[in-house]
Amino acid sequence: MSQPRGPGYGSTMRHNDFGQPIGDAVPGWEGRASVIPTTLVGRHVRLEPLTAAHADLLYGPMVTASDPRNWTYYPYPPDMSRAAFEGFLVDQLNRPAAAPHAVLSPTGAGLGVASFLRNDPANGVVEVGGIVFSSALQRTTAATEALILMARHIFDDLGYRRYEWKCDSLNEPSRAAAARLGFTYEGRFRQAMVYSGRNRDTDWFSIIDSEWPTLAGAYDAWLAPENFAPDGAQRRSLGALIAQARGATAAG
Repeated sequence: MSQPRGPGYGSTMRHNDFGQPIGDAVPGWEGRASVIPTTLVGRHVRLEPLTAAHADLLYGPMVTASDPRNWTYYPYPPDMSRAAFEGFLVDQLNRPAAAPHAVLSPTGAGLGVASFLRNDPANGVVEVGGIVFSSALQRTTAATEALILMARHIFDDLGYRRYEWKCDSLNEPSRAAAARLGFTYEGRFRQAMVYSGRNRDTDWFSIIDSEWPTLAGAYDAWLAPENFAPDGAQRRSLGALIAQARGATAAG
């Protein structure tokens, strides 16, 4: 019995000279530049390359002024000292194939951190992760814009083919955020990690380059000033706009 083909393939099955099915051609692919920390600026938020000096801006908002539940799915205590927090930032800077960023308000106030991880430029693949947003940033337009800026950088600026999101399978806020942003759920890697003395099953999500134009249009529509009332309330949800854009793409 033949196995079902995965998403991302064309409608016509290709075969090699031995009659075996093979993947779609990727004409002219030569890999992409490595993802490095860079400054990304939106209307509501600014990302810049993370440094240890950002501890001055981030410790208060992320630790002392934030809900301790923000740290449940990370191997760091919610009541960490200033010195321990500096160690957390150094850990982000020392992760292999990573590009960590500080998330700041337009005026420079510290709001959180987020990173590009597991960069594989030869195949045009990178993960977004290491996301710790302060309570002041969570569930705000700025939080969503920060993640949109990162996705735009990967697809529009660098031309990558695949953008990944991974999280503890029990981290429902992270799972919900991935779904809200239009990532596709791909499956669960059981017993993928041990941290803080407990098991982690890891859920995988992705966006691929063929999906990006549809999602980018929905992101633009959601971020448009006219989508927000004077009190800042959204007129149309991001989920509704993504569903509409996907429906239009399928119909076309």
